[in-house]
Amino acid sequence: MSPLAHQPTRRVAVLGGARVPFARSDGPYATASNQQMLTAALDALVERHGLQGPGAVGEFVAGAVLKHSRDFNLARETVLGSALDPRTPAYDIQQACGTGLQAVIAAANKIALGQTESAIAGGADTASDAPLGVNDRLRRILLEARRAKTAGGRLKALAKVRPGHLVPDIPRNAEPRTGLSMGEHAAVTARAWGISREEQDALAAASHQRLAAAYERGLFQDLVVPFRGLARDQNLRPGSTVEKLAALKPVFGLDAPGPTMTAGNSTPLTDGAATVLLASEEWAEARGIEPLAYLTAYETAAVDFVGGDVAGGEDGLLMAPAYAVPRMLERAGLGIGDFDLVEIHEAFASQVLATLAAWEKRGLAPVDRARLNVAGSSLATGHPFAATGARIVATLATLLAEREGPGRGLISVCAAGGQGVTAILERT
Repeated sequence: MSPLAHQPTRRVAVLGGARVPFARSDGPYATASNQQMLTAALDALVERHGLQGPGAVGEFVAGAVLKHSRDFNLARETVLGSALDPRTPAYDIQQACGTGLQAVIAAANKIALGQTESAIAGGADTASDAPLGVNDRLRRILLEARRAKTAGGRLKALAKVRPGHLVPDIPRNAEPRTGLSMGEHAAVTARAWGISREEQDALAAASHQRLAAAYERGLFQDLVVPFRGLARDQNLRPGSTVEKLAALKPVFGLDAPGPTMTAGNSTPLTDGAATVLLASEEWAEARGIEPLAYLTAYETAAVDFVGGDVAGGEDGLLMAPAYAVPRMLERAGLGIGDFDLVEIHEAFASQVLATLAAWEKRGLAPVDRARLNVAGSSLATGHPFAATGARIVATLATLLAEREGPGRGLISVCAAGGQGVTAILERT
């Protein structure tokens, strides 16, 4: 047996993060590509930690959910356009809304196994510059024309083109297996768990108020870099209150009595990018960088949101973290009470509340709301799909370091396709 098989895994340190402010779609970043946003976030991280030298970082891993064909090698092209050494290897990863956190996990695994000493992970997404596909009927005609052996054959194929064929295929925010949007799926889950409108609006208002307070006290001074005229997340509404949110009309679940989900307690379509620097303790010590926290555990899960218990709430599209977190905590020998901070990605306020209820149903203690998303989350920041996981890791690590003593944080991210990605950060 190879001696490598006996090597113990190493602790993986989170050393810092950088992101551009998140913007509402079709706003300030309407003409910014995934690569441009991701490069801006990466360059900020490189500059902040002096990573410009040859071989400074072992690897870069990142991804996007909405990708153009030009994004086929997004991570590598981002490296080549950045201040990072062009000899830095890079690769793409994608797991819907869990992409950013999965990128962190992929990088951390290599560091833990001694395959690299340092890595940068991240993600970017633009809902503004979403790819438009060629109408499938037109695509088939064009392929037929390309395969034709003669000019006459090509003209015969092209003569089949009709005006309706010129209508592009626009990306839909819907699950291919069900045809329902994520919001409609969340509405089904909200009804199943009895999540009230008042609870959702209270959580949404708190997200905005806490994010605003975090900006005011300088939490994001080393995390957010200005980009295209923005210095703060554009979706942030410091004056949000339950009363103001209560005035909004429901937009999801309108096919059933008493709909509760509005634009105010749901995450808007967003553009942005985020990155995280990870390394071994030895690498960090050699460069005089104090770790913010350590990534100590992670778990993924998936639910059968097509044929499972969807109406009962158990297998709702965004409920996979309800299974991943209990498994992860059991494996780590921890309970909810062992966490100083809990970060749940706020795809929808109803989804956060349903997840909390499901954890309790599975035997976990209630989460102290004073420890939940203490600096706000996706309802306030927005949610560029692949960037959210990296944002949460960097923010949580910074919050733990801010405490100055030992601490532990839990991360829970739901994702399209009925998946969930979860992790634990610790500071000793």
